[in-house]
This record gives sequence, structure tokens and C-alpha cells, in this order.
Amino acid sequence: MSIFDNQSDPSLQPGENPAQFSGGPAFSGLSGNELYCVNLVGYRPGNLLVGNSVFALGFVGSLGSNIRTAVGGEITQVTNMIAEGRKLSLERFNQELIQSGAQAATGVTSELIFHPGNVEFLSVGSAIYSVNDERTRFTSSSDGQELFCQVDANYQPLDFVFGNVAYSIGIARGLVGGLKEMVRGEVTQFSNIFNITRNLALERLVSEAKSRNANSVIGVRTTILPVGVSGVQEMVMIGTASYNEQIQNIADTVGGVITSDLTAEEMWNVTRMGYVPLKLVLGTSVFSLGFAGGIRASLRNMVKGEVKVLSELIYGAREQSLKRIQEQAAAIGADDVLGIKTYIYNIGSGVIEFLAIGTAVKRVQGISTRSEQLPPQAIIRDKDTFVNVAEFTYGTDLQRPNNQV
Repeated sequence: MSIFDNQSDPSLQPGENPAQFSGGPAFSGLSGNELYCVNLVGYRPGNLLVGNSVFALGFVGSLGSNIRTAVGGEITQVTNMIAEGRKLSLERFNQELIQSGAQAATGVTSELIFHPGNVEFLSVGSAIYSVNDERTRFTSSSDGQELFCQVDANYQPLDFVFGNVAYSIGIARGLVGGLKEMVRGEVTQFSNIFNITRNLALERLVSEAKSRNANSVIGVRTTILPVGVSGVQEMVMIGTASYNEQIQNIADTVGGVITSDLTAEEMWNVTRMGYVPLKLVLGTSVFSLGFAGGIRASLRNMVKGEVKVLSELIYGAREQSLKRIQEQAAAIGADDVLGIKTYIYNIGSGVIEFLAIGTAVKRVQGISTRSEQLPPQAIIRDKDTFVNVAEFTYGTDLQRPNNQV
């Protein structure tokens, strides 16, 4: 069920032009390749839609004392503030969608834009109209090309959803006093904190999907970004809550909702091969490099060559993170973990975090796509046709050779 099910539905009739509703040509964010792909699934372009909300950063600043005393973990007040801003912008986006008379919106985003003293929560996407029949309204994070892959793999989009967590990276300050006695290796208590914290975003994403009666969230994109306060970051996961009748039994084995950060093209490919994604799995390890001053002293005495102690520590962090996602995948009966990506964060004071993330999948009988192969337009990457380098040319004489100052 979509959040729009109880709204009026002025569906476009076959053969009607979306411009009849907007009073002129549609101004769409769809590219030519996207237009081709949405046409294949029975839609025509509508207007670009926007929803926004602006919050004062002073509210976050007032939480400074709490943030300064935090040693890792979630800053609940900041999480709630950001979630509220994102939801308000999405609500206003959805209102524009209803007013437009369109059946759906693709390529929906949820962005943070920082202005002096304020943060703007911005949702943007492209409306599309059904020209074949009346359909349930939906919003999707998938662009037009991804939408074709999703629908052809039998995942019916319902709603754009997100899950987020704002957390302190003040862990380094909390460890400064203890580093002198801390041996090199994993700091288990902080690995546990970060594993719990990072999984909160995924849990909230799944909760949003359940509220839409979805059994899957596909195309999950994870972003980590600063939120305008020193020492605080937000991890946000966005995706499309969807329903696929073929996978309901599989979804029940993982709590009712499967999650995947495979791209739409990858999703189509694995579905064609008979695989179903089970869960987005992630593992993190926090390692101390030992007494930071001692390591720095050792590095100063080295002219070149391998820093063996650091090689071993980073290798250990990587192995521990990968072991955690392997254990998660085994616990749900997965056959493989695909698309593993790894990241290293320097937390400070000789402490690093190693993060691994991927999608656990399982082969299932009776799973396939509607088409035998994807059209080329679904996999062609759009090229930028507008390049802005103006900010790099201030004070430059553009008539001089090689644009040299």
C-alpha cells in the first residue's frame, strides 16, 4: 500500500498529454535514455518536482555540551532533527506530485544543503504519467533507467524511504587519556558501539518499508556526511520500498523485508540468474594503532620501505570487518555476499575505523525477470553536457594561452 492510496487520483487517460495539466510542455529531469526506459514500462514525462524545508543550525549548536561529552554512538536529538527536516521536504514533494496529477515520481533525492546559519532539506524528482491505465501512486529513488530494471525484475515500487542516524566521532577525545596504556589492536567496546550505530540506519529504513507494506527495499544508497557540527556525522540510507510477490516467502525469513545495495542493473542480472538479495550486511572494526606518539616517532626514523606495524594493523581491521559481514550472511542462510565495498576512516589520535558493506544473496527456484535481456538504453551512462569551471577562472585572463594567469 502506498502513502498516496487515500488521495484523489486524477489519472491521465490513454493518449492524453501531461502538458494538458501543466499548461505547457513538461519540464522534466529525465534524460533521453531515461525517457526511453520509462516509456517501455508505460509512462510519459511530467514536470520536475521540488520539496524543501529550512532549519536553523542554532538548534544543533545548542546540543554542543551533549556532543562534547559523547564517546561514539548516536546523538538522538540530532538524528531526530535531521529526520524531521527530511520528512517535511518529502511531504511537500509528495504534495506537488499529487497536485501535478502524475502517477509517480522517479529519481527522488533527499539532500542537505548548508547555508549561512541554516540547513536546507531538499527533495527533488521527476514526475511521470501513466498512459496505459490507472496505477497506484509511487515515488522511487530509482532514475528512469533503474526504474525499468526494477519493474522488469518484478519489484513494484511503492515509496521512497530513508533511515538515518547522527552519531559522534568524538571517540578519539574519549580515548586520548587511555591511549598511553592501550595496546595496538581492536578496541572491542568501540567496535561494538559503531556496529550498533551504523546498523540503526538500516533498521529504520526497514521499519519505514514495513509501514508501506513493502517486502523489499532495493537500490539502497548509503551516504556519510557532516551535519554542520564539529565531531558529528550522519549516516543515511535511501532506497525504494517495493513489493515482489515472488519473494514473499524469502522476505519472511529475514524479518519481512529484504534489503539490497546492488545497483538496479545488478539486481536485474542476479534476478535473471535466479538469485534473491536477502540483506544489506555491514561490519565495522575500530582499531588502535597504539600509543600515537610512539608510532610517529618510529615513522620519523624511517626513510622508506614498508611500515610493517601499520600494514598488520590495517590488515587485521579489514579481516575483522569482513568476518562480521560473513557471519551475518551465514546466519540468514545466504549463498554469497556481492558488491563488497570497504572504507577506512581516520578517527584521530591513532584510532581508525574500517567499514565493509555488501549484499547477501541466495539462489531460489522460480525467480526470473520478465525480459530475456536489458535494452541498451537501460545501461548507457548519461554524459555531462554542461561543465562549470567558472569558480576556478576568477582573476584569470581567458585570452591568454592555456588560460594561464
